[in-house]
Amino acid sequence: MTAPRLQSWTAIVEEVTRRIASGDWAPGALIPNEADLAAEFGCSRTTVNRALRDLADKGVLDRRRKAGTRVRDLPDSRARLDIPIVRKQVERRGAQHGYHLLHRDHSAPPPAIAAQLELEAGQKALHLTSLHTADGQPFVLEDRWISTLAVPDALQADFAACNANEWLVQNVPLSTGEIGLSAAPAGAEEAEVLGCAPGTALFRQDRLTRNAGMPVTAVTMLFAPGYRMRLDL
Repeated sequence: MTAPRLQSWTAIVEEVTRRIASGDWAPGALIPNEADLAAEFGCSRTTVNRALRDLADKGVLDRRRKAGTRVRDLPDSRARLDIPIVRKQVERRGAQHGYHLLHRDHSAPPPAIAAQLELEAGQKALHLTSLHTADGQPFVLEDRWISTLAVPDALQADFAACNANEWLVQNVPLSTGEIGLSAAPAGAEEAEVLGCAPGTALFRQDRLTRNAGMPVTAVTMLFAPGYRMRLDL
């Protein structure tokens, strides 16, 4: 049977969806790589990449760097949450936002962070620690790692002038992610920055975001005491 010639990314989305629905590609199956699909469909790898990214964003495919692309065991139907911009969170409270870069380096992250960013041992990432304030008072302490494999331009960005939270939202497409919410006791250094006693219970948000399956940034946000999270549905 002659392979179809598919010149548009939407046509590839339809063909991949058809193969999954028909059982040609079963749940959990590893599908052909972009180069093989481009050769089969008679189109560019860029066209295939866009189609697979769209299906990954819809939760149909699971794309991981170096591990390939698989059909999800249970295709997602997921609610979409915008990446929150801290400045807007502060301003919605009627307060003036402030920002201070506390630390910046380009170094090998701890093993847990390296695993999240899918980095090999010894590979470096950009590490930023910063404080956001509301009317001059501590609002949230941000501890962020950015994969410079995914975002090489981050090395030249002036994060003393523009916070990484807002810079990433403006400059890097973020297609999927994971968010964890928990309570955490303030350590001595965190308590000093946030103006509370050590051991105080803080609202903690851990977030990992990806672009087309490639991890972009892992961040931990520790909010000052009294913070209340609000979500619009």
